[in-house]
Amino acid sequence: MSQLLHQFTKKYCKASVPDLRAGYLVKVHQKIKEGNKERVQVFEGTVIAVNPGHGVESTFTVRKIAEGVGVEKTYPIHSPNVVKIDVLRAHKVRRAKLGFLRSLSGKALRLKETELKLEHKEFEQEVEEKVEEVKEEAKTEEVVEEKKEETPVEAPKAEEVTEEPKEEVVEEVKEEKKEE
Repeated sequence: MSQLLHQFTKKYCKASVPDLRAGYLVKVHQKIKEGNKERVQVFEGTVIAVNPGHGVESTFTVRKIAEGVGVEKTYPIHSPNVVKIDVLRAHKVRRAKLGFLRSLSGKALRLKETELKLEHKEFEQEVEEKVEEVKEEAKTEEVVEEKKEETPVEAPKAEEVTEEPKEEVVEEVKEEKKEE
């Protein structure tokens, strides 16, 4: 049953998403609908948790301090409302969940910065789509091979080289020798 569910939800996954970890400073670009209008709102903060899930079930939580109040948002990674996720910096953390940041404020909230080694998770395409692509490539190769067999390619003829130099060249050489 879980394999069937996994295959069904796979088509709703995005092709490539950044490999998020706790401690990353990220910008999440989220679609917001207000009446008939649609806009993109940016939420910048620290990733405090990445909840493991398979496919559409995986989420991550971002926390920031806005006007002295801590704000947390949990996003599904593959949500169509999440337009883009930018990873800005990485911080050194030794835990998978940074819940202790909730009780800290001010300078105590700072984390030591480390080198950012960003990787992307690639998600598989549907097996059926891959099979169709392979079939299309095979068809195009067959058509190209048939065309090659129908029209034989002739090698270009080489120009005949005359052993006698042109009169103009001979005269120029003679003039140069006289001048010397």
